[in-house]
Formats: sequence, C-alpha cells, structure tokens
Amino acid sequence: MQAFQDQIAGNHCYGCGPDNDKGLRIKSYWSGDNESVCRFTPSSHHSAGPAHYVNGGIIATLIDCHCVCTAIAKGYQLAGREAGQGEPIWFATGRLEVDYKRPVRIDREVTLKAEIVEVAEKKTILSCVLLSGDEVCAEGRVIAVCVPNEW
Repeated sequence: MQAFQDQIAGNHCYGCGPDNDKGLRIKSYWSGDNESVCRFTPSSHHSAGPAHYVNGGIIATLIDCHCVCTAIAKGYQLAGREAGQGEPIWFATGRLEVDYKRPVRIDREVTLKAEIVEVAEKKTILSCVLLSGDEVCAEGRVIAVCVPNEW
C-alpha cells in the first residue's frame, strides 16, 4: 500500500512532502473507511527545551499534515479516482486546534490516528489523536479546506 503523501505530486511541505529532503516526510495510510494512521519516529533535532521531549510545533505539524493528507486522499475517493490520478486535488489548513495532554518522549515512535468527522463540498473536518505507547499525548482538530490548483 502506498502512502497518501507518495501519491501527491509536487508536495514540498515540511511535514508531509516527500519532495522536501529536510522535512518530516510522514506517511499516512487508510485504517478504515474514514480513518487513517501514521507512525513517526522523532529524532533528537525535533526536541523541545528539554531534549527528551518532542517540540510542540513538531507535534502540531504532525497532526496538521496527517489530517490534511487524509482530507486529500478522501477528496480523491469522493471524486472516484485513485489519489494522484487526473487533475490534482489540494487541501490546506483552514483551522488547526491542538490540545497538549502530556509531554511526548523523543525516544519512542508516535502513532497518529485521524478520523473524518464531516465532509462538505469545500471542507473536511477531522479529529486526531497522537499516542506515545498507549498514552494519548495530544488531540487535534483540523478543518481542511479545498484549494484551487494554482494555490
């Protein structure tokens, strides 16, 4: 199974772009009809002030990019096409809310689980949890907005 991000041509995003060799390069996959999963292993340069925790901005980026790429993949599904086929479908962040529940240790893989809550013509609303082990460390809500290809 190919990751959503690897099916989006010309994606240079810091968080999810396979074309950005300095980025996080996350990989997201379907885990249900309206659910997706992403696993990410932080590196030492992703640290917060205390070097053993992940920076909050990195956590927000992981949630944001995982959800936006899930919205893009859903957009292709609803258009009856494989992701990346035909005219590109792009979504961008319209709103991002993150609730930080507990620090995220930098020495462990994290798992992100996104769920599509609502789909409208020009926007998709998603909820997401970021887990370290079995602990929920952050929760997010993303409104992904469909943008024109010129974007």
